[in-house]
Amino acid sequence: MFELLMFAAGGAATVWGYVQSRHYVRRRLRFVDAVQKPVAPVAAGAVAALVAAPVVWLLPVLGGGAAVVFGVGVGLGVFHGARDVKRLPSGF
Repeated sequence: MFELLMFAAGGAATVWGYVQSRHYVRRRLRFVDAVQKPVAPVAAGAVAALVAAPVVWLLPVLGGGAAVVFGVGVGLGVFHGARDVKRLPSGF
């Protein structure tokens, strides 16, 4: 049962990272050209995974894979947020 709770917590953190990074890119980084480059989602995901690694290491059930999945979620959020900025009008 504890493992299932930890799995749910890791999934919730990944979804939270995706939603927050997408929202941040859409609202705050709308006029930043660097976010439109292909390396931006990769860099954001790598930094998020590195920041999450020590936190995940302290939890007994979650491993390094959870930090990587969190990083992928953040990277996808940045990617989709940048795509939204290109497609949506500036007054959304």
